[in-house]
This record gives sequence, structure tokens and C-alpha cells, in this order.
Amino acid sequence: MRPMPVTGPSIRLQNVSRHYGAVRAVDMVSLDIAAGSLVALVGLSGSGKSTLLKMINRLVEPDSGSIRIGDEPVESLDPHILRRRIGYVFQNIGLFPHMTIARNIAIGLELAGERERQTDRVAELLDLVELPQDIAARMPDQLSGGQQQRVGVARALATRPGLMLMDEPFGALDPVTRDNLTGQYKGLHERLGVTTIIVTHDMAEALYLADRILVMEGGQIKADATPAELLSGDVGAEAEALVAIPRAQAAHLIALGKAR
Repeated sequence: MRPMPVTGPSIRLQNVSRHYGAVRAVDMVSLDIAAGSLVALVGLSGSGKSTLLKMINRLVEPDSGSIRIGDEPVESLDPHILRRRIGYVFQNIGLFPHMTIARNIAIGLELAGERERQTDRVAELLDLVELPQDIAARMPDQLSGGQQQRVGVARALATRPGLMLMDEPFGALDPVTRDNLTGQYKGLHERLGVTTIIVTHDMAEALYLADRILVMEGGQIKADATPAELLSGDVGAEAEALVAIPRAQAAHLIALGKAR
């Protein structure tokens, strides 16, 4: 099978920092992310993952440093225009409760002034995230959590962004639904050729989903490696502590199987 052409942009951060009083949420981070890659940001709570992610679409402004998407510095773009070019999916989904699913998905198109063929685009997106077409007429509270999260992904993809930012998108879901959606998004990422940056607390999810993993602690990147390199164990204490969790869980399950 031939790989899909890359449509997503590269990302470059140079000496980016964000402080909240004496707290260094992100501290002098420099980073290059290749176009079309899927990068996971992992680390304990308060390590700076979400702050770093939100600075890319200017939901949080850096105190210093620069961020470029492709050849464009983000500070040169109007924040509202910038965010229309970027898909953003987060844990609490944020569907508008008073709007139908079709309207929720199409809201980005409306804001961008793209009112033609909205019905066709909504139908296309429902197929893309494997939801039935009759869901379009329903309200958000008539859907399960997994269905709502699929709608969130569809909405983020509506304007055909090249960059997807995902902040704990599957964290509130049950394990089976979470596993299904993780696999589904991995397939979508590969099919669409977008650049994806995902924040997750779940190292097993990062190892499965990403082609590159950044481990953060104290606002800094302590490890930058492929899943295979992380599993080799030679990437620093911070990364090893996180990898030890899925290792211990797997060993426990194997032991339980042998004991039966």
C-alpha cells in the first residue's frame, strides 16, 4: 500500500517559555516536529504538556520564544484565523448542547464562511469517523460518550486542517471505547496525512499511537524518542518511570494467565 501524501505542516518551537508567577510551566523548550508525524506529549500532571500544546494555537501565549507552523510564525496570525486552520480535540469534548450533531460538526465551516455543501461535508465526516448518518439530526445528550468524542473529532476535521492538536481526547472514556477510538484515530491520521500532537497521561496509549514520544517534567523535555527507543530503557529516569507502568501491568496479566 502506498503511503498517503503528507498534508500537515512542520512545527518549530525555539526557546519557548511560559511562567505563572514563580512556576515555570514551560521552560525554554526548543523542538522540531516533522510534517505528517504523530507526536505524543507525556508526563505527570503539571509537567507542562497542555500548556505547551495550547501555545501552538495561541490559547496560551508564550512569555518568550517563537513558534512556527510551516513557514509562518504564529504570532503573525490572528488567533481566530490561526485556530480555524488547526483541529483541536480535548477531553471534555465541548459539543454545543443546544445544537444538533450536524450543526456541531459544521460550526467551523460556518465561522469560516463556508456555507455551501455543508450537508455533504457533514455526511462525509460522519462516514470518516464511522458514525451512522441518522445521528446528524440528534442532540449531543442522545449520544454515548464514545459517539460524542467521534463527533468532536469530526468537528475538528471539518475545515480540513493540516494540524490536529489533541489534549487527553480519550481520557474520560471506558477502556474498550478508548482503545477503539485510539486505533481509529491512528488510522485517520495515516489516511489523511495530517500532523498530530496528542497529550496523554497514558504511556501505553502513547507507545501504541505515536511515532515519537516527548516526556516532559518541570516544563522541560526530558526524553525525546521513538516507542522502540523508550522500551529499550536507555532514555533517562523520567521516561523509564513512565514506561515501567505498562510493563508492570503486562507482567501482572501474564502472571495471572500462567496461574490459571
